[in-house]
Amino acid sequence: MTASGPAGAETAVRPAFVLASASPRRLDLLAQLGLTPDRVFPANIDETPQRDEQPRPYVRRMAAEKAAAVAHQITEPALVLGADTVVALGRRILPKAEDRDTARKCLTLLSGRRHTVLTALRCVPTAAWPDGRTGERVVETAVTFSRLTDHQIEALLDAGDWQGKAGGYALQGHAAGFIRFISGSASGVIGLPLFETAQLLRGQPGHWLP
Repeated sequence: MTASGPAGAETAVRPAFVLASASPRRLDLLAQLGLTPDRVFPANIDETPQRDEQPRPYVRRMAAEKAAAVAHQITEPALVLGADTVVALGRRILPKAEDRDTARKCLTLLSGRRHTVLTALRCVPTAAWPDGRTGERVVETAVTFSRLTDHQIEALLDAGDWQGKAGGYALQGHAAGFIRFISGSASGVIGLPLFETAQLLRGQPGHWLP
């Protein structure tokens, strides 16, 4: 594909850029870097943690398996970006909240406590682009909620932006008003750490980012 550089100048043709995720949040974050994937190709893998698997190895494995699964299915020259985000309380991986009860349990656990959000990135070139480089980053961010009352938890649940979110909350949503401390990458908590993503892409052959 041909990308636009400063003042509309054209840069060299580069392989397709494929996002191995259907997350609209990751698409929005990539747009902040001036990137629009040529393809959005969600990976269909088993995301069940292995027995006694710790949060960091788990999130690394998920990002790597997502990127590899998609890269294996693409025959054209392309770079595949896989990502995964987990919320962890110590060694415990909190689930993605797919229902109100799960979200309530997560928010109750997080209330008044510091937890860790880990996001792993994995870039994998397809076999048709041998010049591409495999790369990985893992970004860890500390987040602390204020102590939540039952009424506040129910209000967050009523807002609805917990759906499908790791740990039952969205930093960019209504929960932001109850987060009293964050140390690390805010964009990583949302789902795609921008600095580390940019560094991975700048390390690829050809012009990806300025």
